[in-house]
Amino acid sequence: MSRDPGSPRDRPEDAPVVLARGLVVGYGPIPVCAPVDLSLRPGQVLALVGANGSGKSTVLRAVLGLLEPLSGRLEVFGAPVDERLATVRARVAGVLDDDAWFPGLTVREHLLLTAAGHGVRNTSTVVDDLLETFGLTDHEDAVPSALSSGQRRRLLLAAGFVRPRDLLVLDEPEQRLDAAMRSELAELIRAEARRGTAVLLATHDPALLTALGARAVLLDDDRCRRLSAADAVAAITGVL
Repeated sequence: MSRDPGSPRDRPEDAPVVLARGLVVGYGPIPVCAPVDLSLRPGQVLALVGANGSGKSTVLRAVLGLLEPLSGRLEVFGAPVDERLATVRARVAGVLDDDAWFPGLTVREHLLLTAAGHGVRNTSTVVDDLLETFGLTDHEDAVPSALSSGQRRRLLLAAGFVRPRDLLVLDEPEQRLDAAMRSELAELIRAEARRGTAVLLATHDPALLTALGARAVLLDDDRCRRLSAADAVAAITGVL
C-alpha cells in the first residue's frame, strides 16, 4: 500500500515535490527511454524534451500515478505516487493530451463541476476568470463537440488550472494554441512558479522554453541528460 504524502506542513518547504532516481518507464517489459533522474522543488519549472516517442508523456503519466514504473525510484511529495489518494488529488493537477468530456455539459458547466469536485471556493468567480483568461467567455454555453480543436485545448488547460495544486503537470500544453495564447500560457506558468507551485511539463516549443527559462531533462534511448534552458532550446531545434 502506498504511503500517504499528507499535508504540506509534514515536509520541509524545500523538499522535492517530484524525485526520480533511475526511473524506468514503459509499456510491457520494454522501456521507452533510458533511466530518468530528476528533482523538482516548489516554485521550480522543469521541462522534459526529446524527440517524438522519446518517453516524455510516459514519464508524465508515471508522475501522475496513471502508469506503474518498471523499476527505479519515483516519489511525489515524498511518497510513491498513488492517484487514488485524496491527498494526492487535492495537490496534483495534470493536463495530458486526452480529450475527455461529459457530452451534455457546456464549457462553463465542465469547469464548475471540476472546481466544485475539488473543493474550490467562489467557483463562479474562479471559472469566470479562467473563461476570460483562455478566451472562452463567448463559448461558455457551447458543448465541447461544438468547439474548434484549439478551443477544446484551451478548455482542457482551463480545467487543469481550475483545480487546487502544488504540482502542475502539463503534456505539450502549447499544442493547438495560437501565438497569443502561447504567450499567455508562458505567463500563467511563470505565475504558478511565483506562487510556489512546482511545474513539470513536456514541450517541443523553443519559444515557450525560452520564455520560461526552465531547466530541462533531455530524454533519449541511450541516456537522459539534464540541460540548461539554452541547451534545451538548442536540443529541440537540432543545434545541440
